[in-house]
This record gives sequence, structure tokens and C-alpha cells, in this order.
Amino acid sequence: MKKERKEIEILVRGACVKGGKLLVCRNRKHGNVYLPGGHVDWGEDSKHALEREWREELGVPCRAGRFLGVVEQCYKARGGRTCEISLVFEVICPKISATQHPPSAEDHLEFEWVSLRDLKNSGLLPLALAGQLPAWMARPAAAAARWRGFSR
Repeated sequence: MKKERKEIEILVRGACVKGGKLLVCRNRKHGNVYLPGGHVDWGEDSKHALEREWREELGVPCRAGRFLGVVEQCYKARGGRTCEISLVFEVICPKISATQHPPSAEDHLEFEWVSLRDLKNSGLLPLALAGQLPAWMARPAAAAARWRGFSR
């Protein structure tokens, strides 16, 4: 019997929208679809973590913009039950174009653009994010959720 992990993973995800399309990441082996990003390392600011993960996954710099929202999920994975909290930020990345899928800097990932209008049918996980993201992106910057990272 596998021992259940008793921790919550803190993730940061980036929503890059261009021309009504959202950039998503697909795991080539398992097929799951999610926003680019990854784990926040201990002592690391979440926006810095997102910019680092973006460089690692896509090989291009980005700027983490406004905080959009947070999604919590628990699910069964190969290693047992997993619980995550994903902090979602808007991402500005001038080095990629919505006219073509950007190449991946990591072999196990691929990137594609999906229509914001068809997000619920895209396979984006967590499902709550697929439902909330278009509304989060549509909020004016002045009405967006506030985020205060820690200072070093």
C-alpha cells in the first residue's frame, strides 16, 4: 500500500492570450493539458517562478503580469492522491506568435494555441480553470484580483 502524501503542491501557471487564443501545454506521454508553468521553489517569489518555468519550458523570456486567480484541486495520480494550489497570472511574451505553435525546450512537452471560446472542450485541467479563465482575462486591469508577493 502506498503511503499518502500529506502536502499541498504550490504551482504557478501563466495565461498567455493572443488574438483570442490561449497558449496551453500538453504532456506528450500522458496527454494532459494545462497552462505553462510549474512548482514554486521554497523561498522563490511566484512571479519569478513563473518567469523561470517559462524560460525552462519554452526557451524564451516572458513577463509575469497581473494576478488572475487561484484554483485548488485534488486528484488521484500515479503516486497516489495529489493536492495542488495553482496561482494563475497573465503572461506577456512578445517572442511567440499565435500564428504557429511554439517549440518546446523540453522533450516531454508540446505547446498549442486553443480558442478562449472553446476552452471548455480543450481538455484544459483543472476543469474549474477552463470555466473561470475567460472571465478572469476579460476583467479590466483595475478590477483584477490583487497580488502581493513577499519582498526579499
